[in-house]
Amino acid sequence: MRLVIARCSVDYAGRLTAHLPSAPRLVLVKADGSVSIHADDRAYKPLNWMSPPCTVKEGPGDDGDTAAVWTVSNKAGEKLIITMEEILHDSSHELGVDPGLIKDGVEAHLQELLADRIETLGEGYSLIRREYMTAIGPVDILCRDAEGQTVAVEIKRRGEIDGVEQLTRYLDLLNRDPHLAPVRGIFAAQEIKPQARVLATDRGIGCTVLDYDALRGIEDDKLRLF
Repeated sequence: MRLVIARCSVDYAGRLTAHLPSAPRLVLVKADGSVSIHADDRAYKPLNWMSPPCTVKEGPGDDGDTAAVWTVSNKAGEKLIITMEEILHDSSHELGVDPGLIKDGVEAHLQELLADRIETLGEGYSLIRREYMTAIGPVDILCRDAEGQTVAVEIKRRGEIDGVEQLTRYLDLLNRDPHLAPVRGIFAAQEIKPQARVLATDRGIGCTVLDYDALRGIEDDKLRLF
């Protein structure tokens, strides 16, 4: 990973245009090829970014007021032009392979139970494997539906927008593998927030609400009308 802190402006050209005026910012260049620009006031969310695969061309500034100009481009022809007026810090670090997120007991148990009862997702589903490793982390469950299409499942206790974003990144990566593509996604949780459901639906991702007790084989002792 490369960390660059610089006073810079950023211009995006692609499906639309956007401009970030000059200010001190953090530029991250990760091993997967992604580039993201961060401010100090919005947690983990970048101001702008380019998803992998992309190329970075570094050039000198055109005048004495510019230290460097980076042109970040992807296969779709989109570009991020990062004009660095002053570079305050520039360092590279080898992080190695990440072991992935260690999940709490309930979420990990949900994954285990769903893998054992994969037909919960639909008749004819079959498990490929749990914790399917990718370059950006493990997919909770990779399976196939009744038609043989590959399905990636992200499991949460509480389904929120960040979980949908996480699954979107996995799908983007998995769909580049010709042995798996096309891959569709299912967002599975004990509770799915309305905003997360709207975002998932907009991105063609299915939503499944998981009943923890039912997965464990515990009957609901409450009276039912139907």
